[in-house]
Amino acid sequence: MPKDTVVSQSKLTVCQEGAATLPDGRPVTRWTISSPEGVTAEVLDLGARLQALHAPDRHGRRANVVLGCEGVEDLLGEAAYLGATVGRYANRIADGLLPLDGTTHRLATQPDGHTLHGGPDGFATRLWDGVPVREGRRAGVRLRVHSPAGDQGFPGALTAEMTYLLDPAGALWIGYRATTDAPTVVNLANHAYFNLAGEGSGTVLDHLLRVEAPEYLPVDGELIPIGPIARVADTPFDLREAAVIGERVAFADPQIRRAGAGFDHNWVLGGNGFRRVAVLSHPGSGRRVECLTTEPGLQVYTGNHFDGSLTGRSGRPYHAYAGIALETQHFPDSPNRSEYPSTVLLPGEEFHSMTVYCFSAE
Repeated sequence: MPKDTVVSQSKLTVCQEGAATLPDGRPVTRWTISSPEGVTAEVLDLGARLQALHAPDRHGRRANVVLGCEGVEDLLGEAAYLGATVGRYANRIADGLLPLDGTTHRLATQPDGHTLHGGPDGFATRLWDGVPVREGRRAGVRLRVHSPAGDQGFPGALTAEMTYLLDPAGALWIGYRATTDAPTVVNLANHAYFNLAGEGSGTVLDHLLRVEAPEYLPVDGELIPIGPIARVADTPFDLREAAVIGERVAFADPQIRRAGAGFDHNWVLGGNGFRRVAVLSHPGSGRRVECLTTEPGLQVYTGNHFDGSLTGRSGRPYHAYAGIALETQHFPDSPNRSEYPSTVLLPGEEFHSMTVYCFSAE
């Protein structure tokens, strides 16, 4: 379908077009945001999803560096989390039990008995309402979804809003806001998988990763945090200096094995406020992305469980380590861990969070 340019700002453009149709007949819209530096982001209103992001390498050659699928059946099923905004609660809540104000709420759970990314019918499979926006020198799309009280078992009616903005330098800004009419919990995150060599090109085992965090959360066999925060020193999780991902996930470490021969852990980030927390780079192409955030945690998942059953937009299947997710968020299972930063949101308050991915080539 033809694209309709709805925003043009300082050579930034935002176009929209029909992308697909849901089984119930509702249309899915794709928003394409382009910057003069050659970075282009494609966003679907289905799951408020970053479906693709094209970035140049050291020679100026552009490639899509985000995993994504095309078909609606995949996006509503096995590929639901690829690039999506996950919530109401990103990551895991143990046993689907949410204690709040003296009441334990029973949440909808996945087959393993825990609540993951807001439940089986979380925000990743919802159709969000989108409008083009511009803020200063940045332009993009703002998406909103309403979650009624009791949705997936969560108390309180929640209205969530997230905004994708590109700036003229090609940095992708992702902002979140949420309000509620009754006490609840909220933890929103983007679940994009990066492969800086190009989507469908192979694994990220040759990428370099740095995470500026002195601590992380060890997990049990079901990837629920055991409890106490642990130091990264003298473990494969010490990424305070950039390390080759493939070398780290090859360690004979119980925590690496529990996650399926890779990372699926939350790093406890150092510092406060808006700061740089991670750098991912690919020596072969020269592509580099810096992650900055206001959040206290970073869930790093190295795509350990991709098994070839999903085929990306490149037409190639995704096997283990096809991409790496750098999910800025609060900690998993925080509602059951009083020592973790609180995720409680009260009426009259506003949840807000900001994450930026800055792309470059060297």
